[in-house]
Amino acid sequence: MKTAFLIGAAALALAIPAGAAPISPKVGTLPSPAEAFASEPGSDYYLADYDDYERYLKTLTAQSDRIKLIDIGKSAEGRTMWVAVVSSPQNLAKLDRYRDIARQLARAENVTEAQAQALAGEGRAVVWIDAGLHATETVTTQSQIHVLYRMLSGQDAETKRILDETIVLFGQDNPDGLQLVADWYMRNKDPKDREFRTIPRLYQKYVGHDNNRDSFMAQMPETTALNRVFFRQWYPQIIFNQHQTGPAGMVVFVPPFRDPFNYNYSPIVMNELQEVGAAMHSRLVAEEKAGSGARSAAPYSTWHNGMVRSVAYFHNSIGLLTEIIGGPTPEKIPLIPQTQLARNDETLPIGPGDWHLKDSLEYQWTLNRAVMDYAARNRERLLMNIWRMGHAAIEKGSQDSWTITPRRVDAVMEAAKGKTAPGGETYFRGPPAVDPALYRSVLNDPAMRDARGYILPPAQQRDLPTTIAFLNALLKNGVDVERAAAPFTAGGKRYPAGSYVVRTAQAYRPHVLDMFEPQDHPHDAEYPGGPPKAPYDITGYTLAYQMGVQFDRVVDGFDGRFEKVTEELLAPPAGRVIGSGKAGWLIGHEANNGFILTNRLLKAGVPVHWVPGESKVAGRTLAAGALWVPASPAAQGVIAQSAPLGVDAYAMARAPAGTTWKLKPVKIGLVDRYGGVMPAGWTRWLLEQYEFPFEVVYPGQLDAGNIKAKYDVLLFADGTVPVARGGAYPGGYRTTLPKAEDIPAEYRGWLGEVTQDKTLPAVRDFASAGGTVITVGSANTLATWLTPTIQPALVTKKPDGSVAALPHKDFYIPGSLIRASVDPRQPLAYGMTPTVDMFFDESQPFVAAPDLRRIAWFEGAAPLRSGWAVGQEKLNGTVAVAETDLGRGKLFAMGPEVTQRAQPYATFKLLFNGILYGPAAAAAR
Repeated sequence: MKTAFLIGAAALALAIPAGAAPISPKVGTLPSPAEAFASEPGSDYYLADYDDYERYLKTLTAQSDRIKLIDIGKSAEGRTMWVAVVSSPQNLAKLDRYRDIARQLARAENVTEAQAQALAGEGRAVVWIDAGLHATETVTTQSQIHVLYRMLSGQDAETKRILDETIVLFGQDNPDGLQLVADWYMRNKDPKDREFRTIPRLYQKYVGHDNNRDSFMAQMPETTALNRVFFRQWYPQIIFNQHQTGPAGMVVFVPPFRDPFNYNYSPIVMNELQEVGAAMHSRLVAEEKAGSGARSAAPYSTWHNGMVRSVAYFHNSIGLLTEIIGGPTPEKIPLIPQTQLARNDETLPIGPGDWHLKDSLEYQWTLNRAVMDYAARNRERLLMNIWRMGHAAIEKGSQDSWTITPRRVDAVMEAAKGKTAPGGETYFRGPPAVDPALYRSVLNDPAMRDARGYILPPAQQRDLPTTIAFLNALLKNGVDVERAAAPFTAGGKRYPAGSYVVRTAQAYRPHVLDMFEPQDHPHDAEYPGGPPKAPYDITGYTLAYQMGVQFDRVVDGFDGRFEKVTEELLAPPAGRVIGSGKAGWLIGHEANNGFILTNRLLKAGVPVHWVPGESKVAGRTLAAGALWVPASPAAQGVIAQSAPLGVDAYAMARAPAGTTWKLKPVKIGLVDRYGGVMPAGWTRWLLEQYEFPFEVVYPGQLDAGNIKAKYDVLLFADGTVPVARGGAYPGGYRTTLPKAEDIPAEYRGWLGEVTQDKTLPAVRDFASAGGTVITVGSANTLATWLTPTIQPALVTKKPDGSVAALPHKDFYIPGSLIRASVDPRQPLAYGMTPTVDMFFDESQPFVAAPDLRRIAWFEGAAPLRSGWAVGQEKLNGTVAVAETDLGRGKLFAMGPEVTQRAQPYATFKLLFNGILYGPAAAAAR
């Protein structure tokens, strides 16, 4: 299976032209990019890969006293992630001191204003400038080579000032992707045949483009490494995340961004962002580099916390994003008339014409230079302001405070109805003024105070290992997590020693609030009364909700004997064997880590059963679905070795009575397509983490039939089944597949699509023979093909008789958390609670039907828990997750994305249970 995701070395060998300059420099000089690479990076039809980039970094480091290399970790494929620290030799000699100053100012703990001013005067501004996060965005990787050379070789006054006043961290976010894309592009000898649109897999091993949606969760090794640099080691005041491609008819998007911005973070960071953005635009225009656009030029906002540049805002750092055109294959700037009239968001339009990668590199140099120059000129102010934001966050978390959200504004307007405001009218025909007393009575309502902290008692957690994973996500983001060393009282409740405490009186308070509190996204319409305006990415993602963490929200001040968690990461308490019975073990179904234990037992050939009803054991009741493992030396060994999973096993004197579900080792076929589908990649990562055995299978293999001989379960993630435009199931991924003759032979078997004429009959035969089919999100197109029992619920009929999803003006939930009801007596929902917060992204629920077993469903007029929803009342009575029979097999249809970006741990069980339950057999005992 591993080799299926590696690019063959022979197919991707980079041909070095005869006589190409070696990487070694001339004696006493720094090698220029033109001297050090086979061709100069930025040349037409040439891309340098990570191997060459790494060699160049080491050569520069050996020759220059302005650079130091640091190893920040390994990528998903095991490459070293290097960061080039660039500054003056004097600053490099004192890096530890400057890093400590940056830490003290960013954390702001026990630092007075006078001390902060002294530290800001001594310190150096720290700037992160990256490249390569999205590997097919090749401008950034090639330009960084030139920026480094210019910064190390430049002798002008501005370069020296930047080196003296700043410490710049140049990082490559995705080494694996750079190697893959560059080598794929260079595989063809004829330059005119070079392209990277047809790379066969995702350019980050598991998640591809979604490596820029992992920041608050930090599950990928690259994200973990970046967050460690940002929020636990170097604390940059500016995080510059570079992308492409730019807006049509322009060259580059540069901040500031459009509304809405997230109300949790400091306004200072947004104002500073606008300053830096203005400096970047101004420098481009001054150098007559036309075609930069802001705000309305692109859809980017500052709402979502999951991206490299946006997670910065919740940590009091300036997060910058640029999106530029260009690539190794020359292109043309088209003429788009609407971009030709100068305006605030595009002050210097550009006309149509030819465009080369070297043109983009010059723009990149200007943008990088503008950011570094801004940091150098504003060094003390940047350092002082990051302290101010951290200090203000600590103060807010130490006293009564309120966050004004759209719903709170609506509450003021509702309270003001029929009342006249004292003081008359407003100016400039603005909205009418209301009684200012409502500010205190509504916006500062004592019942609506912000939390002073969140308390997570271990005994209160249904799935403690998942709660530990949640706390680790906070720790990876630099949040202070504490553990009670003694019992304490908060909010009138007594808590035991060992309780975890996350107080909001800390510098990263904005991030803490964003992870625990529901997001309240404003209603954003295209025009007053018009349809909703699509957000940039998702709107509701409260991590504590997604992970099913149990916590108490405390709004009054509290204290106790709390100790900061200083470990790199937490581990769950070791699983215990409780009791002395000799018949076997009962294990609760609540912990997700129980699936790891199950898979280890099955792999060892140990029988594993699910008990359908409740089980009484050791003075407690295990809910339906408890695991029964008959005693054997093999079982005892696996259970003992799996103690780090944190799952308890109860040693029983006798086996459970009655019928159980007997599990068996399953063979899973995880469906993907050529080029890679991100939800399938996330699912692949999840299956690996929970030790499910699987193989990736492509449509052509399905079309060949005889699937049941190879697999017990077929898993179709969101996006793996083509969807009709304007059809019932929104979403999906539409890309053009290459011709077989244009790719190496080893990947031609990956081509093909899931189709009604070939794939459907083969999958139907598989299910009829006893196979399990699981469909998620837009892949439920296949579920509807398979059986009329699965019908989309929120649709409208078109004139031709087909159906389409409801228009956005009537129903629109763009990436939010929705409360669903669950029947945990059903095997598919074993281990779950009667309600769960389910991720919903323009998903399509199902119509309730007699032959449909309802596992999870929506009820009530207002199920929204976090995010934004238009027409949410239409969900009432629809089915979220359903089960139906297909011959001797089963179909599990999951409308919402139950494993979205590997974040909603609370709904993973729906997928994992389905994998094991489908092939399971009823066994009488």
